[in-house]
Amino acid sequence: MLNFYKTEGGQVVRKDRLVPGCWVNVVEPTPQEIEYLTGELGLDQDFVRSSLDEEESSRIEAEANDQVLVIVDLPVADRQEEDKTILYSTAPMGIILTGDYVVTISVRPQQVVEEMADGRVKNVTTHLRTRFLLSLLFRIATRYLVYLKQIDKISSYTEQQLHKSMRNKELIQLLGLEKSLVYFSTSLKSNEITLEKILRGRIIKLYEDDQDLLEDVLVEVKQAIEMCNIYTSILSGTMDAFASVISNNLNIVMKILASITIVMSIPTIVSSFYGMNISGGGMPLDQFWWFPVALSAALCVAAVVILVKKDMFH
Repeated sequence: MLNFYKTEGGQVVRKDRLVPGCWVNVVEPTPQEIEYLTGELGLDQDFVRSSLDEEESSRIEAEANDQVLVIVDLPVADRQEEDKTILYSTAPMGIILTGDYVVTISVRPQQVVEEMADGRVKNVTTHLRTRFLLSLLFRIATRYLVYLKQIDKISSYTEQQLHKSMRNKELIQLLGLEKSLVYFSTSLKSNEITLEKILRGRIIKLYEDDQDLLEDVLVEVKQAIEMCNIYTSILSGTMDAFASVISNNLNIVMKILASITIVMSIPTIVSSFYGMNISGGGMPLDQFWWFPVALSAALCVAAVVILVKKDMFH
């Protein structure tokens, strides 16, 4: 899908065709659309191919034809309908700056891009390429912070549920959140390196206002990285604590079962001795049927008293 947008009267307006100073948004392009990008727009084929690579890491690259490629990792939230959970991950998006246009290319729809296309983001200027790029990067950094706060709330709620019942669903949810934080941390650090390269001004020319905005973006990214580290430490400690609790609960159950087994084995042992077919008897009071029963009961009571004193039933 290929759409054209341009800022007119302070608002982002959708266009039917390519016009100077517009923003070209490409999502899941078809082979014909890829040919249009490399042919009509003259985009570098390697830039387009890298933008569509889901394994591509964040970086910035320039070509001799004044085209600049900036690849950034965006946060993605996918709702899992089968277990009603949210899985967070990251996905790359390519931003290509040419002499007349800004082109964003991604293999899947991105909420941040959709918000800018719908006019929900203020001060979007498509004809100022560098300013548009920095506004998009600032929105991406803000989205990371929003998702990190969501992860913190979900982990707190899941922890409360685990206090009530130790179920696999909650533990798997915590494990998924821990993986999401690892993805976020890795992507944010890559984005930070890319932003620092842009800040040097060697690849993209920065004006004073652009530099101030870029510094704000870097502050947001650094804050997101710090939040990632904090939440990762908290979640890791929580997982370790619940692992210890589960292990302790298992030990308590095994201790109780072992105590019950000891008590129940006493009548079996006594009955085995009195049930042996030995000529001439040999067991005390074997002529009285009630004696083995009374002896078993007395030994069971004694064993229960000893085990209770040893705190084996708690």
